[in-house]
Amino acid sequence: MSSIAGSRMAGRTVAAMLSIVAVGAVLSFGVGKARAADDVTEDQIVKALAPSKKPLTRGLSAGPQADPAASAAETKFVSTIRGRTTRSLSVTEREEIATLAKDKPNIDLEITFDYNSAEISQKSLPSVQALGRALTNPDLKGSTFVVAGHTDAAGGDGYNQDLSERRADSIKRYLMDKYGIAAADLVTVGYGKSKLKDPNQPMAEVNRRVQVVNMENKTTASK
Repeated sequence: MSSIAGSRMAGRTVAAMLSIVAVGAVLSFGVGKARAADDVTEDQIVKALAPSKKPLTRGLSAGPQADPAASAAETKFVSTIRGRTTRSLSVTEREEIATLAKDKPNIDLEITFDYNSAEISQKSLPSVQALGRALTNPDLKGSTFVVAGHTDAAGGDGYNQDLSERRADSIKRYLMDKYGIAAADLVTVGYGKSKLKDPNQPMAEVNRRVQVVNMENKTTASK
């Protein structure tokens, strides 16, 4: 009888252990899915960066019409910054880029970096890879993109300006090396700590980021 009881007890113990393992596997799977869901997708980037399609209208329009002279000046400006190095951009040119970017399709991927470093953090690699795939998508390929680097508020202005430029360059090199994107299609600019995403928490990680802006649609540029 004791041997039978012992066998039954052992069986119940094994069953309990298997149940724990099964529950653990389900929880692990759930956490994995949650983490994957946090990563931005190629499709999301393409949709965010795709130029808005303005409907054709006849007669009077209810909205303001684009100024042809302003559009021409904008196109000319974008052509002057294509192929430029990050450090060659003047303060005036950096601010002009920031002004134009406000009305352009853009996405803040929150590509973070290790503290005091231009190395892309491991947790941000999926977002950078999704960006690379998106920029080679037929809907975006050939456009001019601004890759703007930002830092948190630690350190002086000069140091942070240099760091933000190196961070933007780091993203550009990755996109060129891994996805074959033309250097001229990626305009890198640094803003240091001058444009914090969260001014209320100047040291927060979200401030150490890169924003991507579609400055010029390929079809517009070819006309």
